[in-house]
Amino acid sequence: MAEIKERLLPSKPASAANLREVSYRPPTSGRQPFQGIDVLGLKKRGQGLRSWIRVDTSGNSQVIEVDKFTMMRRCDLPARDLRLLDPLFVYPSTILGREKAIVVNLEQIRCIITADEVLLLNSLDSYVLQYVVELQRRLQAAGAGEVWQSEGELSRRRGSRNMENMFGNPSPDYLPFEFRALEVALEAACTFLDSQAAELEIEAYPLLDELTSKISTLNLERVRRLKSRLVALTRRVQKVRDEIEQLMDDDGDMAEMYLTEKKRRMELSCYGEQSLLGYRSTDGALSLSAPVSPVSSPPESRRLEKSLSIARSRHESMRSSESGAETQSIEELEMLLEAYFVVIDSTLNKLTSLKEYIDDTEDFINIQLDNVRNQLIQFELLLTTATFVVAIFGVVAGIFGMNFEIPMFNEPNAFKWVLIITGVAGAVIFFAFLWFFKYRRLMPL
Repeated sequence: MAEIKERLLPSKPASAANLREVSYRPPTSGRQPFQGIDVLGLKKRGQGLRSWIRVDTSGNSQVIEVDKFTMMRRCDLPARDLRLLDPLFVYPSTILGREKAIVVNLEQIRCIITADEVLLLNSLDSYVLQYVVELQRRLQAAGAGEVWQSEGELSRRRGSRNMENMFGNPSPDYLPFEFRALEVALEAACTFLDSQAAELEIEAYPLLDELTSKISTLNLERVRRLKSRLVALTRRVQKVRDEIEQLMDDDGDMAEMYLTEKKRRMELSCYGEQSLLGYRSTDGALSLSAPVSPVSSPPESRRLEKSLSIARSRHESMRSSESGAETQSIEELEMLLEAYFVVIDSTLNKLTSLKEYIDDTEDFINIQLDNVRNQLIQFELLLTTATFVVAIFGVVAGIFGMNFEIPMFNEPNAFKWVLIITGVAGAVIFFAFLWFFKYRRLMPL
């Protein structure tokens, strides 16, 4: 891990000149998407800089420092999307598809994915470093595989490759760069949540079994803390699951996330505009040099109609190919999201099972407490009955203790017979109460 940190997090950040070189790209839509900015000047003016880890399509990583406004211009994002990546704020898991970028906020993975690069907030978190290393490994392996496959297929496809195949997908199993980065982010988030769920299961089941055998204040407090952690983790897993399900249900959002296809369309449109401008300029030059006569006007009109029909047919073919590629991209992304939806749903099922086990344990404990409470009530009922029987002796003693004389006081065995008769009467009354309790099923006698 130390070697990874030294490789990904150099001691000195990138300078302003290096930042200009990294951030510069040739314009595709007639304007500069990102221009080099004097970072030192921004720092002097008090603009907040943040350290970002940049990973390109080849798997090369670099640490750069960019302020918020430069990042907004670089990725064409509003300020509210960048706030989702702010580590000072706690936002739920979100995956947003924008015009030129995908904003990903999945647990520790907070990044911006474009068609050419991935920008992550620089962090010493082990999950962020593992994400960068795994992304580099997959991009480098994919690059080596594409080079190996292209050597055998280049000669076979060179003659039949047209403009669409030149910029399109070479195979149906090809995943564009943004989907690969998104897949690694989903995998990292699902793995992180699943590991936390597994740790919670390892800690929960022995504790719950101990609580069923010994009900104490300490065990109840530990179970309470465990249940609060379970509720918080379930909410996070549920949010990730809902976000993936929402993307799967909306074809427009999935099509919006196909950044490579958008870039290809932009390049095709720019190429078509340039070719059309070149055709018009050539046509204008010929028309200026050619003589004007009423005989040559009908061929010129037919030539114009023919050129318009050719342009229209090309436009329709491009639209049909774009719609087919869009459908294919939606299917690819839908299958990708469905795979990780199954994984996160399995994690949610684990947490749901654990919650049900906790609820069952609580019900069992409540049943035990109710049973003990019922036993105490039955014992109290027996004591009350015995107290009533003993009170009979008090009544007899009170009667014979009054200050008056009767002939029975002179009998030598009178006291003995009074005790015997009172005891027998109390026993009969006590057993009569027990029979009544059994008859009414108030006590399991």
